[in-house]
Amino acid sequence: MKNKAKLIIFTGPSGVGKGTILADFFKKVDNNIVYSVSNTTRKPRDGEINGMHYFFISKEEFEDLIEKDEFLEWANYSGNYYGTNKKFVDEKIASGKSVLLEIELQGALLVMKKRPDAISIFITPPTFEELEKRLRGRHSEDEESILKRLDASKEELKNTNKFNYVIENDVVQKAVDKLIEIYNKETK
Repeated sequence: MKNKAKLIIFTGPSGVGKGTILADFFKKVDNNIVYSVSNTTRKPRDGEINGMHYFFISKEEFEDLIEKDEFLEWANYSGNYYGTNKKFVDEKIASGKSVLLEIELQGALLVMKKRPDAISIFITPPTFEELEKRLRGRHSEDEESILKRLDASKEELKNTNKFNYVIENDVVQKAVDKLIEIYNKETK
């Protein structure tokens, strides 16, 4: 049976563990899915590699790409731009590969409108307190940025009913297993 190439939207509040889940997910699934690397204007965190985690570009470069309509979606989140390259996504799906977009809620909702056939997945924390603990535990942002992200997270968590699937990230391995189950169900 031929695989069905799909656009998979993967979102959740900052600090919920999306990156941790995806790192394990991609080790365990076939090679018929690729990660869509987004463009961003935010500065790289320790260990992040340009072209692998994000394409880190200037605000001017990003705004030029907006004018040229090169994004499937783009958003301004916590003072930085994030966007998904339309051509990359379309080419991969046309070649038979599913594409997983790890994007912020604003962008996810835009893509869901433009591509109603996309599979949408929202990751939630077990509790808001746990989310705050995880965000602070990253030691990657100042207090003002953490508070902005926590405020944004409260609003984001009100949108889970708009998604095809909701996965609680209480135990990482359980969340990974659920994501694999969804992927196999939707693409096989």
